[in-house]
Amino acid sequence: MEETDLTLWGMGTVRNLRVHWMLMEMGLDYTFHPVHPRSGETYSDEFLKINPRHKVPVLRHRNVVVTESAAIIGYVSEAFAAPAGIYVPQNAQERAKLNEWCFFIMTEFDAHTLYVIRRHTTFSSLYGEAPTACKAAKEYFMDQLQAISPMIGEGGFLLGGKLSCADILLTTCIDWAIEYGFELPPNIVAYHKGHSNRPAYKSAFNKTFMDPASIPELMQIPR
Repeated sequence: MEETDLTLWGMGTVRNLRVHWMLMEMGLDYTFHPVHPRSGETYSDEFLKINPRHKVPVLRHRNVVVTESAAIIGYVSEAFAAPAGIYVPQNAQERAKLNEWCFFIMTEFDAHTLYVIRRHTTFSSLYGEAPTACKAAKEYFMDQLQAISPMIGEGGFLLGGKLSCADILLTTCIDWAIEYGFELPPNIVAYHKGHSNRPAYKSAFNKTFMDPASIPELMQIPR
């Protein structure tokens, strides 16, 4: 692995998985603090100095601190020399297309649908049950998934025939959908299988969910 001055805080969720996965795909060495988002550690005085929003993942690269999983993996892909199999945009047009995918996945899948379901099922004791909202969120997720399904390129990548930040975001959102028992189209199942069988994904999964209790029971993906 490349010697770097990188420190990562975060474990126990697919949002943290994204960062471990990207770092491992990039072949980067890093210091890891296994802070779970609901352990209370993110409210400690020490952690709040790093991220006042008390969220993980957080990446520190020398004097640069980056939060939000999508922003972190984007930073990592451009701040270091990428291996041949990693897609990095080379101009404004390519960056716009990558951003288009990333913003779509993070808004329409991660935040708008999947996290609504997570709040009102997994964390219903905190946020209350909302079956109508969950049903609508699932239906919208599936509608948007069907819309992008034909857009997956040759070899099972979204852009340039290589693994991109967008693939990492989409694969981990599909992880979430699997956790909640969604019936996915065959080519989406194949897309997910291709990426979740990557050695870096498997290593990242084991590191992210190093506490077996943090692995969702329904998540039928490699351990």
